[in-house]
Amino acid sequence: MWIKICGLSTPETVDVAVEAGTDAVGFVFAPGSPRAVTAETAAALVARVPAGVETVGVFRNQSADEVVRLARDGGVGVVQLHGDETPEVFDEVRAAGFSVIRALGAARWSSEPQDHASAFGETRLLLDAPDPGAGSTFDEAVLGGSTPPAGWILAGGLTPANVARLVATLEPAGVDVSSGVESSRGVKSPALIREFIRAARAARDAGADRSV
Repeated sequence: MWIKICGLSTPETVDVAVEAGTDAVGFVFAPGSPRAVTAETAAALVARVPAGVETVGVFRNQSADEVVRLARDGGVGVVQLHGDETPEVFDEVRAAGFSVIRALGAARWSSEPQDHASAFGETRLLLDAPDPGAGSTFDEAVLGGSTPPAGWILAGGLTPANVARLVATLEPAGVDVSSGVESSRGVKSPALIREFIRAARAARDAGADRSV
């Protein structure tokens, strides 16, 4: 179970996420987000992250040039595109040397023609609720019977209380949380970060036990 704690903006929450065992930390560069950080702030936070923990920059409807510039200045290793970016933007970001996560609503993904969905060439696919970052819960019915590709990441309304149930039901390879570990909008709670990681790891272990 790959776990990403997203929307981090302080040294304390980065340290807590790493110490609790997260696999990735995310920094938001999308304008207008209450979790947005500057490239300078991101670089200082990335410097605290040990090898083996992925650092992800999250972008939304920004040009390829801006994405690459901010990702480089912020020092992140992975780019997450969470908007209406074209396959050409994905190509340019990959050509700059970044792994790319394609993030979109599950309903939108399930309604895409297969040839369109495969045109992005993402490293990983993240399926989200309709309003990213708002804490709205992922509706399992929106997949409409479609099976996401191996390695997909679940996001949208995840909390320490519901992550185990959703992992058991949907069987994603990873989970991504932001608002579900906040004490108020944009403010991360160290206690909730720890609780979420414990719950996600327990869900992974329970799944492993069922497969034996």
